[in-house]
Amino acid sequence: MGPPGAGKGTQAKKLVERFGMVHLSSGDILRTERASGSLLGRKLAQYMDAGKLVPDDIVVSVMAKAMTENSGEAGLLLDGFPRTVPQAEALDAQLARAGKPLDAVVVMTAEPDMIVRRITGRRSCPACGRVYHVEFMPPRKAGECDACGGPLVQRSDDAEAVVRDRLATYNRQTAPVVDYYRRRSGLKRIEVDGGRDADDVLAQLTKAFESFGASSR
Repeated sequence: MGPPGAGKGTQAKKLVERFGMVHLSSGDILRTERASGSLLGRKLAQYMDAGKLVPDDIVVSVMAKAMTENSGEAGLLLDGFPRTVPQAEALDAQLARAGKPLDAVVVMTAEPDMIVRRITGRRSCPACGRVYHVEFMPPRKAGECDACGGPLVQRSDDAEAVVRDRLATYNRQTAPVVDYYRRRSGLKRIEVDGGRDADDVLAQLTKAFESFGASSR
């Protein structure tokens, strides 16, 4: 858990490689549905393009389907879900029915200015999906994908005004979820500074996951 741009997606990908879990990113799952051109996808686009949270009932139904279809032996790593207290309550109810309670919650933090800098600098290639950053991971030739030569673009929800609105939305609707889990007795928790060097963050998360009982490959 954590605000957009705190590094959740980056670290999640590294952790699933190391521990063999299935990575379920709500953002990726919702974007796939949006790109499908379905009625639901068009509804999602209205919220996502404006940088606003998708309604709880839609998110919960989409994520419940994904979790049912991906029961990995090493477990599931949820990224970007739940984002509201009602979503967290719905997740608890679903996991209770399945007899698979949460093992741990990871909270990643970062300063707002760092988040804006990270997100607004992202560029992606529509052709092959490769992602760059104008400052931290630039392509060899400005504006051109190294892999396929396609033009790089900035996602509409990566514009600064939208990013700041997303941060305000996070503080208003998702930050309470962190408090919701802090109040849960018996739930393992770790909080890390996502603004630090990515390798340092990964090392801290790896140590925590191993203490939770996860086995590295």
